[in-house]
Amino acid sequence: MEIKELQKIIQENGVVGAGGAGFPTYAKLDERANTILMNCAECEPLLKLHRQLLEKHAYEIMKTFNMVAETVGASEAIIGIKKSYVQTVKALEQHIEEFPNMRIHLLEEVYPMGDEVVLIYEATGRVVRPGGLPIEQGVAVFNVETIYNVYRAVEKQKPVTDKYVSVVAEVSNPVTVRVPLGCTLDEVVAQAGNVTIKDPVYFVGGPMMGRIGSGSDPVTKTTNAILVLPKDHVIVMKKQRTSSIDLKRAASICCQCNTCTDLCPRNNLGHPIDPALFMRAASNNDYRNLNPYLDSNFCSSCGVCEMYSCPQSLAPRTLLADMKAGLKKAGVRPPQVQAAPVQKSREYRKVPEERLMARLGLTKYDKDAPMDENLVEVPKVKILLSQHIGAPAQAIVKAGDQVTRGQMIAAPANGLSVGIHASVCGKVTEVTDRYIVIARN
Repeated sequence: MEIKELQKIIQENGVVGAGGAGFPTYAKLDERANTILMNCAECEPLLKLHRQLLEKHAYEIMKTFNMVAETVGASEAIIGIKKSYVQTVKALEQHIEEFPNMRIHLLEEVYPMGDEVVLIYEATGRVVRPGGLPIEQGVAVFNVETIYNVYRAVEKQKPVTDKYVSVVAEVSNPVTVRVPLGCTLDEVVAQAGNVTIKDPVYFVGGPMMGRIGSGSDPVTKTTNAILVLPKDHVIVMKKQRTSSIDLKRAASICCQCNTCTDLCPRNNLGHPIDPALFMRAASNNDYRNLNPYLDSNFCSSCGVCEMYSCPQSLAPRTLLADMKAGLKKAGVRPPQVQAAPVQKSREYRKVPEERLMARLGLTKYDKDAPMDENLVEVPKVKILLSQHIGAPAQAIVKAGDQVTRGQMIAAPANGLSVGIHASVCGKVTEVTDRYIVIARN
């Protein structure tokens, strides 16, 4: 298949990165990619759906991954997977001989192994330039569910209309379910049995990089997990703090131990991000050297500094994110720099996921969450037109229209954009520039 043909299929069927920021997948298909990498590192603690999906559909996903490699002309396809995912590795090993240019790369149980810059180094030994893209190193990275959605688009002519979501923590029956895009978080959580606490908080995404959500929030193409947590859980409490108070706390109690920088995954790969130097400058209003502020652009927001490293429970990640957003708003572009050599001490500064879960009070929630592939039915959906990086899709239906599941309801806009499709059969009841509501027949 030609690249342009595959790009068109992927764009029209609405395939984007099924996690993270939702980068449109068609834009990653590039002839410069001599290596493609599948991310099954399941970066965050408690997330399970990628290993489950890859175990159940190993051949289909591997076949599609191989097809993508052949289409872009890559000489090697690598599946990066943690060695602890024993059953999924066995499923891959049953078929790996059918794909001569594909190999399995076993990863350690450390965080943030799913950060694509970290994963690329672990699997290939290449270092992505600070602020650069993987394609500059000849690499394209896709996660498991994304490749599965490419399989469904190419082989089944099915667009992205549903999402796999793990529901874990304070629920009676942790589970990974398949739900239509646009259903509510409440409807997803209901599939996991009873909530076992009063006044639960929904933490959407992983515990390190996720956000607090509302029960009425719609599921999007990047919704991977919902952690049901007590309102006084340490993760929730950290997320609810204010930056102004965090800055004052840093000024009063930062002990200058440098641990946030010592354990920073990007710093250890030679990127010029130095959380300790930034905290020292920001908390003292020191602007003699602007580099600590400008280098905030190179923070990946993995949260190691804030959620694990700091003995004073300060918030480097949050303050760095505020600085990065402020610089972007002011039109200040990241400086063009090259990475320093990878630090020799890096191997001794990795964060064991088991210890991370213990420190975050998550160990008791690390239970099986079996995958149920039956599609959950809901009475209506609210489908966002922007579920990806780039321009929102443009609605092509109006209130009163009858639509069928899989029908395109919003076309790709000019520029970086993908199509959006109806996730249920029913009647369009509302169309705005942000979303489309469909009542199921």
